Amino acid sequence: MAKLARKLRLHDYFALAFGTMIGTGWLVLMDDWLGRGGPLGAILGYAIGGVTLLPVGYVYGQWVRRLPDSAGEAAYTAQVFPAIVSYFTGWMMLLAYFIVCPWEAVALGKLAAYIFPRLNTLELYRIGDQPVFLPRLVLGVALTVFLGMLNYRGIRLSANFQKLMTSAVLLCFVVIVAVSAARGAPANFHPLFSRTPLVSILLTLQIVPYFLTGFESAPKYAEESNPDFRERGYLWAIALALGVGGFFYATCIAAVTYALPWQDLLGKRFATAIAFERALQAHWPVSLIFTMALLGLFQCFNGNFAASTRLLFAFGRRGTIPSSFGGVHEGFQTPYVAVLGVTAGSLAGLFLGDALLVPVTEVGSMASALGWFAACASFWMVEKRAGIRMVTGLGILVSLILVLMKVLPIFPGHFSPAEWVAFGIWIALGAALHRRRG
Repeated sequence: MAKLARKLRLHDYFALAFGTMIGTGWLVLMDDWLGRGGPLGAILGYAIGGVTLLPVGYVYGQWVRRLPDSAGEAAYTAQVFPAIVSYFTGWMMLLAYFIVCPWEAVALGKLAAYIFPRLNTLELYRIGDQPVFLPRLVLGVALTVFLGMLNYRGIRLSANFQKLMTSAVLLCFVVIVAVSAARGAPANFHPLFSRTPLVSILLTLQIVPYFLTGFESAPKYAEESNPDFRERGYLWAIALALGVGGFFYATCIAAVTYALPWQDLLGKRFATAIAFERALQAHWPVSLIFTMALLGLFQCFNGNFAASTRLLFAFGRRGTIPSSFGGVHEGFQTPYVAVLGVTAGSLAGLFLGDALLVPVTEVGSMASALGWFAACASFWMVEKRAGIRMVTGLGILVSLILVLMKVLPIFPGHFSPAEWVAFGIWIALGAALHRRRG
């Protein structure tokens, strides 16, 4: 029976994890972030989120050394919980990865239409008062099919593409921060918070899990590591992805706010680009920012696409969904049926258009935090060493708080009825696939 190719090294794992985290949110949703927390509230939200997730990352690093399985959270929880709990834990984590794929496909059309306004023509239909335009839809379909073909043909191609995009994004990031430092002003930060400091930070923390989801994707490729790869490399890749990812988001918010008064950016599409264009009175920063955004979009789409396929493949192999999803291509050594499944699902989600963008971050945040909580809770139950259990307990506490912040009405920014509906639809789909297994 064919097995997955074993070709990944440390830099591949970092690029896949970091790229899964960094897409276009820093451009498309910057006004939403600043509206939630103000500059300091948003910066602290991401900084605190990154630091507090380190215990969770540590648990994943320990788990993958103990159990290198593509099923990730589903495999971990299966060690201590009933099979149905294990399945739906993994299914929720799949949502956190998969839901990004149509998100990025839609975002491609939004970015391209900002540069080429003629793409906002030939309206096909509307969802939630948001139009869906044919040219933008075609762009999203083309990118989805391209990434599907890339992942169908091999993990080496996918990882090389990811490393190229990640390197280019980080290079553009350095240039943008340098420009902001040279041309901005500290006065643009005032007022520091959009509401009271605590509420501002909490409102940002609620979405941090969605935008930092990806550090835990490294273990999903544990079965594809190079034979010479050392086990401690997983922990290094996770820690680097978390640290660099949290720093990236916090610094982006600081750079944008330093360039232009943040209240002038509320309600503005592509607030990041607008801030630099107005601050420098030139168009070239916009071109640089949109280039960086496109590269980020490609890496985030590809990273989440690859992680989704590994989970779907693992579910098929474990027999918790139709076993055909566990098929491995004889020549390319890829989970080709899972790749085709994620491609088809992404194309279906793409047709929901712009109405998908902001609400999906709320559902994805809770799904990520729930998966982290289950992974930490199951590790706490199997680990006997007191010191490691203490760190694991911190991971349990952090992830549980992040879940409760989305589901309890006492917290500002909790789930809306529409988000509960979307969550319920995903659970129903998982139940339907689970019943058809075999």
